[in-house]
Amino acid sequence: MEIETPYIEDRVDGGVPVRRWTRGVPVETGALDQLANTAKLPIVGPYVAAMPDVHVGIGATVGSVVPTRGAIIPAAVGVDIGCGMIASRTTLVATDLPDTLRPLRNAIERAVPHGFAKRGRDRGRWERSPPAAADTAWSTLADDFAALCATHPTLARTNHRMHLGTLGSGNHFIELCLDEADRVWVMLHSGSRGVGNAIGQHFIALAREAALRDDVHLPDRDLAWFAEGTQPFDDYVRAVGWAQRYAAANRAVMLDLVLDAMRGVIDTPFDAAAEAVNCHHNYVQRERHFDLDLWITRKGAVSARAGELGIIPGSMGARSFIVRGKGCADSFTSCSHGAGRVLSRSAAHRRLTLDDHVAATARVECRKDAGVLDESPAAYKDIDAVMAAQADLVEVVHTLKQVVCVKG
Repeated sequence: MEIETPYIEDRVDGGVPVRRWTRGVPVETGALDQLANTAKLPIVGPYVAAMPDVHVGIGATVGSVVPTRGAIIPAAVGVDIGCGMIASRTTLVATDLPDTLRPLRNAIERAVPHGFAKRGRDRGRWERSPPAAADTAWSTLADDFAALCATHPTLARTNHRMHLGTLGSGNHFIELCLDEADRVWVMLHSGSRGVGNAIGQHFIALAREAALRDDVHLPDRDLAWFAEGTQPFDDYVRAVGWAQRYAAANRAVMLDLVLDAMRGVIDTPFDAAAEAVNCHHNYVQRERHFDLDLWITRKGAVSARAGELGIIPGSMGARSFIVRGKGCADSFTSCSHGAGRVLSRSAAHRRLTLDDHVAATARVECRKDAGVLDESPAAYKDIDAVMAAQADLVEVVHTLKQVVCVKG
């Protein structure tokens, strides 16, 4: 009798297999096509892993783990380099929160710049000078950034310092949540902001140019790679590593700003956990799997080594989870980074109504306007189905339900 594996294995003509942890979760045809394209690259293997939140991305699929030998695909990492999550439990409980949560949300929105550039004004940057916490973080990044700019001067023309400690827009968020014991958590989602985007765009373009110059035939032009041992590869590894450090620092600074903002509204004195869970879900690093030295790109996936803590958020109106990795070798010790989109942003705006959104977020203090319909719960997969599909990858440590949500 054949034993059913927790994953589905797709055979790819002319490529390595794709293993998908998607039982009970819908997967769009476009995502399957992108996974197959990635699996056909000669640098990829022994197989591609897809998490249950998998959905169409640019070039490489969001929710995929791409192992490469002697090469890195910049577009597989993407432009939101180091994007990820941070979460910290506080000593507060639900009854310590004010009866009306709007002032708490307002305080957080004032404390952390968020949003996007509009009519020449970047609402998501510090208007004057960054706070002391951001300056301290920048001091650990400045010298290496100057060295990057000496080689790639276009990177200097970014909001690198003025974005440190800011949220961004789109699906980035700050939330206050309650766990199963009604303890208050702070959780937020962001990455390397404008400078990470500039690094990603710059090196993706360089990889495309190299593929055209060398007449490399690709199933998708966004799957061009840098080969190890070349100068562009070395430059990219240095740049992407810096952006990942920036992203982690960005989240840590914002966490401190949110905690300070909360203290201005909440009467009860409180502390936060000594060490927060701070994890990337768009990044690349060298790892050893199956006795092979590989570059592992997690594009919308989280490291889930045995005992390692991670964060898997749901949508604005759904539950989120603090998880502990089970160290599953078959998934390259990885798990999903969230629920995963089931509707594109444009499709969500076409199909969802403001009444739908208001009903789905009835118990959350958050934006309830048409501008966030693409982030409404119905735009995402069922987080419970996503968690069930990866039961062999992680175990749930805490279940969180948001009560305040700030969206960019």
